[in-house]
Amino acid sequence: GIGLASLSTPIYLAEVAAPHMRGTLVTINGLLICFGQFSAGMVDGILDEVRPLDGWRGMLGLAALPSAIMFVGFLYMPESPRWLVMEGRDMEALAVLKSVRESADEANEELQEIVNVCSMMAGNNEGAANSSSNGEAFSDLDAAFDYGDDDNDDNLEMEYNPLSYSKSRINAATLPSSSSSSSLQSSDGAEESSSSSSFLRQVKQMVKHHPTRRALKLGCGIMVLQQLSGINTVMYYAASIYQMSGFDEQTAVWLSGFTALAQVAGVTIGIYFIERKGRRPLVLTSLFFVTLSLVGLGMCFYLGRVSSDPIHNPRIVPDDPCSYQPALVWNGITSYCVDCISIDGCGFCGGTCSAAGNGDGNGLLFESNNNSNNNTCTDDSSWQYERCDESNKFGYLSVFFMVAYLFSFGIAMGPLPWTINSEIYPLEFRSLAVSFSTATNWIGNFVVSATFLTISSPGVLTQYGAFWLYGIVALLGFLWLSMALPETKGLALEQIEDLFRRPGDKIPTSTLTAEQKEAMAAFTVSAGGH
Repeated sequence: GIGLASLSTPIYLAEVAAPHMRGTLVTINGLLICFGQFSAGMVDGILDEVRPLDGWRGMLGLAALPSAIMFVGFLYMPESPRWLVMEGRDMEALAVLKSVRESADEANEELQEIVNVCSMMAGNNEGAANSSSNGEAFSDLDAAFDYGDDDNDDNLEMEYNPLSYSKSRINAATLPSSSSSSSLQSSDGAEESSSSSSFLRQVKQMVKHHPTRRALKLGCGIMVLQQLSGINTVMYYAASIYQMSGFDEQTAVWLSGFTALAQVAGVTIGIYFIERKGRRPLVLTSLFFVTLSLVGLGMCFYLGRVSSDPIHNPRIVPDDPCSYQPALVWNGITSYCVDCISIDGCGFCGGTCSAAGNGDGNGLLFESNNNSNNNTCTDDSSWQYERCDESNKFGYLSVFFMVAYLFSFGIAMGPLPWTINSEIYPLEFRSLAVSFSTATNWIGNFVVSATFLTISSPGVLTQYGAFWLYGIVALLGFLWLSMALPETKGLALEQIEDLFRRPGDKIPTSTLTAEQKEAMAAFTVSAGGH
């Protein structure tokens, strides 16, 4: 459900909003998503304070409340005018536009633009082969509109004849020239087969189009980079990360909520600078500081480990599961308190690590197998199982790097991959290419969030190793984008397309004029979020 909302909400906003407000509203949508994450963190903190044992039930259950409000609100929302036109329901589209525009005249003009754009996008799917039928559709377009008496401005209405330009006319532009009108009345199975064939044909054309293929590599690549640099790992597991840093549960929940404000601040600054400084400088600056923040965050975890209470005479002891654990990037020998409490069933006390410290309140006598001094620990209250009592001297430094990371990410790597993807594709393939990049983003989101707890375990990369891995990815992304990312600020659509052309490219001649492409661009937008 969240994936569908993240894709459909920005598109709906762009299609219903007035043209001069589209970009602003779509950007504000992304900003409000970040603010919603902060608000959720505050609610979680309150519930954890009020009901520390079962507050998590409320955290999960309360998520249904805004969802229910959103569902009821959607029942009263009008359908997208563009979708209505594509379905041949032009009079309904006109009614919707009149309800969200300041005047009937403005609604009438925008409806004509939408019909023009929909016919162009449909007709261009078949390229020059169907240019004659497209031309007929374009020439008939003006005949579909008949304006009333200009002298009566208060009652200015568009007298529209839906029969003169219907869904079948738009669909006809996408059919081979040999198709007859009777093919539009084929069975449902035949229509589905035709739609599937048309989609595969569009994908094939897009991949064969060299500039689009290069743009798609960049667009999907920057989406993968956005996820593999760890943003949703930090957002999803912020409380757990703070607990790993040595904070207690309640403090970690509050910190995870407040640090989310850093991304809100970063996105706000990014909105201000995007048209002043350009996309490329912002993205590279963002990635540079994201890399530094991830390296610093990993260093905090490493220093927190080696500064915790040491184990006396650490070594591998046969039949002692607390003296050693399988490890991939370190020797696995339990050397510090942090190593000990990371092993299930083991506790730390007085420089020893053993499963004997079971916390049953009986003050058990303990004789450590890995302690040559036969150290004893009789005070059961001093056993440490989930966190080391010794204060992590670098805990608050980890908070600083978390805030720096979210702030740096919010400046560009949060919103700009979506913006860049909405700009770099030729108009003929933009909707299809954006759907590919969006799917890539969510796949990356799933992979990173599903693997974080595994790779951050002591047996794989450790906590600090996981963040250093994300930092290496961000660094490699910085080097790649410094060579591959062009600046699109202030460029016309034709100029942006030329950025991905190379000598020797065999590119079919587009059936769209520059004016038609500019018109289509006004109604094409990518989704948002991270």
